[in-house]
Amino acid sequence: MTEPIYPEFSILLIDDEMSYLRSLRLLLERKGGFNNLLTCEDSRQAMDLLASHHVGVVLLDLTMPHISGLTLLKMISEEYPEVAVIIISGLNNAESAVSALKSGAFDYFVKTTEEDRLVEGVKRTVLIQQMRRQNSSLQQRIQSDRLDYPEIFEKFVSKNKKVNAVFHYVESIAASIQPILITGESGTGKELIAKACHETSRRQGPLVTVNVAGLDDDMFADTLFGHQQGAFTGAAKERKGLIDQAANGTLFLDEIGDLSKQSQVKLLRLLQEGEFYPLGGDIPKRSRARIIAATHQNLEDRLHDGSFRKDLYYRLCTHRIKLPPLRSRKEDISLLLDHFIVNAAKELGKPVPNYPPELPVLLSNYSFPGNVRELKALVYDAVSRHRSRLLSMEVFRVVIDADLQKPIELPENAVNFHPDLTLPSLTEMDDYLIDEAMKRASHNQSLAARMLGISQPALSKRLKKKHESSV
Repeated sequence: MTEPIYPEFSILLIDDEMSYLRSLRLLLERKGGFNNLLTCEDSRQAMDLLASHHVGVVLLDLTMPHISGLTLLKMISEEYPEVAVIIISGLNNAESAVSALKSGAFDYFVKTTEEDRLVEGVKRTVLIQQMRRQNSSLQQRIQSDRLDYPEIFEKFVSKNKKVNAVFHYVESIAASIQPILITGESGTGKELIAKACHETSRRQGPLVTVNVAGLDDDMFADTLFGHQQGAFTGAAKERKGLIDQAANGTLFLDEIGDLSKQSQVKLLRLLQEGEFYPLGGDIPKRSRARIIAATHQNLEDRLHDGSFRKDLYYRLCTHRIKLPPLRSRKEDISLLLDHFIVNAAKELGKPVPNYPPELPVLLSNYSFPGNVRELKALVYDAVSRHRSRLLSMEVFRVVIDADLQKPIELPENAVNFHPDLTLPSLTEMDDYLIDEAMKRASHNQSLAARMLGISQPALSKRLKKKHESSV
């Protein structure tokens, strides 16, 4: 299987010493995991290579014949300001470093003494360049309001602006190999978004999914990293882990918030070093899988109580996608209702039923703790029970009435009165509540009455009295 190119843009190495170019290339390949590398021994050919290749980072020697490194740096800065130039010099000289940085260099390293720092510096520069390009791409997509792969997002039934912004963001980070963290309540579609991230990346390998909740430390390591024959009792033969199975593809780790502290350390090392050891093995293997993690938990809270590592959190959320709950995208409820009714009728072999016009209004006043998954379950249950042309609202009423009857926990200062103004009377407050309930119920008295906890005749009587007093 072909190894994926990393990074998506080329890294150009310019030095007049061929032997150093070879050693530098090997260093970046072995320790950095980079394989999209170009070399240039003659500084006069550098600008032609920049013109003919998609270069994002240049590693440049200062002391060269023909065109000096400093002169070439100024030429690159003028013609290709988006390219990051790292100076690698044999001179451990503060004056040279300052001069190079003033001329537009991104960073400065000494050749012979800073190999590890150089690799980390290149990794950091590549990451910054990727983020710059992705931000630029995202801005262009938002401005154009178009998707390159609309067919990938057809499974998402939505006209919500926040959801549409997620689609654009997914496409903008498609080429990145950096981790993605998907957060959102249960039932919001985190696994669907992970699949969309994989499909837009056009990676050649598969999408491999594992729910890490409930995996103890040993099981987590064995599941992800695999083991050698004889690694432990019962290991009769070698087993490949999911990272190997997801090579050149994507590994999706669901419910990452439930990972134990010991397993968090192992995952952190995988993300930092890009390599892992199968259980019982002493030779590291490079990971060629992109990592996507998801959780319904609030990881910020887990950071504060110390149950989730900060360094792992910041590694995971290089790219972060937060999915909105269904209650904040109420304009999608009617779309989803129609979509699920058609699908349920097809699966159950029934004619597609109509539904009462007040049903979408009823649903829009429900909090949907289970989000889209809960709406789908309610619709399928209702379609399976219906016996006439009109879908019964009973399945929905049972759940929603129970929700309306729950005691409301108001946050502090939920209702504020201006200290300089007179308090409204109880009659006026009644009127305010009734007006708001009727607004939320789209003037459906039966639903508004349930919201207020009174009978429909009682509400009708109050509305009549209110109307008469205003005439």
